[in-house]
Amino acid sequence: MKARKTIAISILALSLAVTVGFALLWLQDNKLPNFKEEYNLYVRPGMTADDVRAELSAVARHPASLKRAFRSKQVHNYLKCGHFVVRPSHSSVYVARMLNNGWQTPVKLTLSGSLRLRGEIASRIASQMMMDSTEVRAAMEDKELLACFGVTPETVFSLFVPDTYEVFWTDSMRDIFSRQKKALDNFWTQDRQAKAAALGLSRMQVAVLASIVRSESYHESEYPSVASVYLNRLRKGMKLQACPTVMFLYDFTLNRLLKSHIQAKKDSPYNTYTHFGLPPAPICVPSKASLDAVLNPAGEEYLYFCADSRFNGYNVFSKTYAEHCRKAREYQKAFNERQKARQQASK
Repeated sequence: MKARKTIAISILALSLAVTVGFALLWLQDNKLPNFKEEYNLYVRPGMTADDVRAELSAVARHPASLKRAFRSKQVHNYLKCGHFVVRPSHSSVYVARMLNNGWQTPVKLTLSGSLRLRGEIASRIASQMMMDSTEVRAAMEDKELLACFGVTPETVFSLFVPDTYEVFWTDSMRDIFSRQKKALDNFWTQDRQAKAAALGLSRMQVAVLASIVRSESYHESEYPSVASVYLNRLRKGMKLQACPTVMFLYDFTLNRLLKSHIQAKKDSPYNTYTHFGLPPAPICVPSKASLDAVLNPAGEEYLYFCADSRFNGYNVFSKTYAEHCRKAREYQKAFNERQKARQQASK
């Protein structure tokens, strides 16, 4: 009788110990924080649950807990691609559920700087998203897709609005185009539309001229003056004679535009030395500053400009051709002297 009682107590104690053990494991997996630090996890196509678990084990306090959670939640069946932020406060089960349900944390997509070539833009976007540059480039040339946003492959530059956007890493180009269209529509307030109408320009024409302004100067402070030159030329029926429009035809590979380059592309509607009016589409992605410069040009009656002979990266502006020629000669003289000095220094 005493032996039976002892056995019963032992079985009860063992059962209690097992129950407590399971309870502690459940608590550890479901409720207790299991990560040493915040970790940015990128689950790419082709990655398996084991690949992800191995990566997370490096920051897990209890890798065994993570393994149990992945198994119990069948992460191998439900794993989603995406960008996930694993925080120190997260439990193993929470992370498993996060991966199964695709609870992504947004990333920053930044479009900035000189966006002049489709390949350049494609690389910039692809480097920040779960897609390759070929996919981005194809979307920029997809007539059917672009038609949904009111642009064509030729005018696609006008759709982009340089800024920083919060997006999901797995977003498609359709998603990105949608964000750009929303940003573009938000930019075009009633006040800006009224200014464009007063200038006799459509939104697209403003974008085209702004792309030229953006390409002419490194300094936003002189955008309004550059814009005034081209608006004044348009108003007077002059050719724009904008160097960047011809350089665009050479994918901006020219260090210096020569008469031979202009003549070789004389039939192109983008050649503003041989054709009147604006080119048919933007030659780069216009910035918000260049768009606003077109809508708010400087008040001066400038018709010409050239590089400053002090080589400070700025331009100097003129109202008459005679004044422009004098400043251009000053620049050319300074340029030749600078080249001569460099050649002597290299000997």
